[in-house]
Amino acid sequence: MRSISGAVDFMPVIPVRMTEAWLLLDETAIRQVAGNPRGRMDLGLPKHHEVESVANPKQILSTCLLKAAGETGRRRDAVAKRFNQHRRQLLERLEPTGAIVRLESWARLVADVDEVVKRWGSAETN
Repeated sequence: MRSISGAVDFMPVIPVRMTEAWLLLDETAIRQVAGNPRGRMDLGLPKHHEVESVANPKQILSTCLLKAAGETGRRRDAVAKRFNQHRRQLLERLEPTGAIVRLESWARLVADVDEVVKRWGSAETN
C-alpha cells in the first residue's frame, strides 16, 4: 500500500491470475461447480505450497473443471464454454478463513486491506 502526500491511499490489486490460483485449493468446490460432486477422478491439482507458483492457473483450473465434470463430447464442450460462470461460482464459494489463509499472497492482501481500513477510520476521527 502507498500513500501519496498523505491524502490518498492506494492498495495493490491482486491479479486475476492469482485469484485463479487460489481457486485451485478447494477440490470439493471444483467438483460441485462442475456438477459432479461425487466424482473420483484425479484432478491433478497442485499441492498447497505450489499453488502460488503455478505457471498458468487459468489453464489448470479449466482442465480440472473438465476432469471434475467427467463429461465427453458435446457435454464436455458445454462445460468448457461455462468456464467464466464456473470461475465466478468458485470465487463466491472461496472460504476466506479456509486453506487460503496459509498463502502469502492472501496474507498480504488481508494486511493491506486492514491497513487502509484503519487509516480511513483514523481519518474519520480526526
